[in-house]
Amino acid sequence: MATSQSTLSLSIVSPEKSVLEAEVSSVQIPGAEGMFGVLPRHAQLVSLTASGLLSAVASDGEIIEMLIHGGFAEVSGDAVVILSRSAEKVSDVDVERAQQAAKRAQERLSSKDSAVDVSRAGAALRRALLRERLGKRSS
Repeated sequence: MATSQSTLSLSIVSPEKSVLEAEVSSVQIPGAEGMFGVLPRHAQLVSLTASGLLSAVASDGEIIEMLIHGGFAEVSGDAVVILSRSAEKVSDVDVERAQQAAKRAQERLSSKDSAVDVSRAGAALRRALLRERLGKRSS
């Protein structure tokens, strides 16, 4: 739990590991229906999250930017927990790897192979392009 009425305890967890634990004064979350913000003493809620940029202001003023891909956000008390399929710091994005993933997804989408899962390839392309765009911005 947060230690002060003016902060939130932010936890971001992926299936592999705990990605981030931080005390923040605010957080902007990419929700399934659009971005939403959370401040201390926010009402309880559970929401689907979308792939996108999660941005938070740490209690020391530092800006935290994380790229998350789908999952859930839970706000309870002064705690925000993000359960995401994957999450990474924007500064850690490997732009070359994202470009290669985008190329592979585009090849699958343009393939005439009926075994290609078009919705899955489209989602992979969107994630790769998002990673590439945010990765270039942070470098």
